[in-house]
Amino acid sequence: MMAEATVAAGKVHEFTTQSGADTVEVGRKLVKLLKPPQLLLLTGDLGTGKTTLVKGIAQALEAAEPDEVTSPTFTLLHEYEGVREGVPVKLYHLDVYRLEGERQLETLGLDDLLTDDALVLVEWGEKFKSLKKRATGEISIEAKGGDARKIVVSLRE
Repeated sequence: MMAEATVAAGKVHEFTTQSGADTVEVGRKLVKLLKPPQLLLLTGDLGTGKTTLVKGIAQALEAAEPDEVTSPTFTLLHEYEGVREGVPVKLYHLDVYRLEGERQLETLGLDDLLTDDALVLVEWGEKFKSLKKRATGEISIEAKGGDARKIVVSLRE
């Protein structure tokens, strides 16, 4: 089952999951912590569950059902419209793995996405200094054998 530890006055949240379904559930719970505007880096090795986590976030925002959320590996960006605490929110899910430099990153129009009502989740964003500098937090996912995962959410004040 899931275990949660809160450290450093609410800035770091840790979860342990045992299945993909647990990871989706953690995504649902995270919505309470994620207040727009946010730019979060999703880090973790290939196949650790970054998109699975986004499935739960999208579901909690009533933006999409989990099976409608797929990795934006080839499209680079998926956009969802949802609601958080009765207020409209935009959820942007990006995958910048295939981008090779800051110039290519600029063509995504990230500045246009970062509105007051936006949650921007970027897979592989740690590759780019500009994203690391602008990020308001990071969600790292680490495989712990089988389907077990350790999810660490670090949010800046």
